[in-house]
Amino acid sequence: MKTVVKLFARARDLAGAPTLELDLAESATAADLRVVLGEQVPALQPILPSLLIAVGNDYAAPTTRVAGRTDLAAFPPVSGG
Repeated sequence: MKTVVKLFARARDLAGAPTLELDLAESATAADLRVVLGEQVPALQPILPSLLIAVGNDYAAPTTRVAGRTDLAAFPPVSGG
């Protein structure tokens, strides 16, 4: 199943694109999405452990199903002050 993921901050820089279209299994979870991101864009592998996945306006737990969902985003944690 084709799924579009928006990338932000360092994830976008490393991927060289603001979005990626990935082919995910229908039962894919946020954890599976991280694996596919690392396979499709090896440059993302260093930040995968800390990469946040969002579905809509909510952060996704590793077990959250993401395949076929709209408004998927991936971004590293940010801090500021």
